[in-house]
Amino acid sequence: MSNIYGYIRVSTKDQNEARQFTKMIDKGVEARKIFVDKLSGKDFNRPQYQLLKKVISEGDLLYIDALDRLGRNYDSVITEWKNITRDIRADIVILENETLFDSRKFKEMGDMGKLMEDQFLSLLSYVADQERKKIRKRQAEGIAAARSQGRHLGRPRIDLSTLSANELVILESNYPRWINKEITAVEFMGLLQLKKNTFYKVVKEYEKRLN
Repeated sequence: MSNIYGYIRVSTKDQNEARQFTKMIDKGVEARKIFVDKLSGKDFNRPQYQLLKKVISEGDLLYIDALDRLGRNYDSVITEWKNITRDIRADIVILENETLFDSRKFKEMGDMGKLMEDQFLSLLSYVADQERKKIRKRQAEGIAAARSQGRHLGRPRIDLSTLSANELVILESNYPRWINKEITAVEFMGLLQLKKNTFYKVVKEYEKRLN
């Protein structure tokens, strides 16, 4: 008996997979057959995706919300697509555009369908590569423009002057506790939600103000 699976990927642990999960459930996928990775799409070394590849078999159907949820390197995406649909002989449906991305339709056309699928995937790879080049060009132009205007690039600088009123209260109320070793530096950093280097920089500025 064939199975229906769902694969979900979000780029970070902070992103919510609920929207994709709901779409899978609406398609009749059982919750226990939905595989979720919270990782970048740069490659396929993702634990849940690799587990999915071990259990999916001939005749099964795999739903994915959008093609970039499968991966962002489109040459690798094409390789994975062909591996699942031709080697494993399962099917893939991309929910974002079911009209174009449904491997079952190509299989129904026989050898002609395989040829059309190859051409379609090759075109997809070309378009994706051109889009990546445009994005890199826009990013480079944006960085150059920002530098020419003397703007700071990267994450915003955090120091004592940029702390919010609430953060200052946390700093002032817990600094004596830290000095008296009632709380550890790690605990103090957690209260302020600061990384180690930034924490010590802020504390040093605060101590200068006290003096």
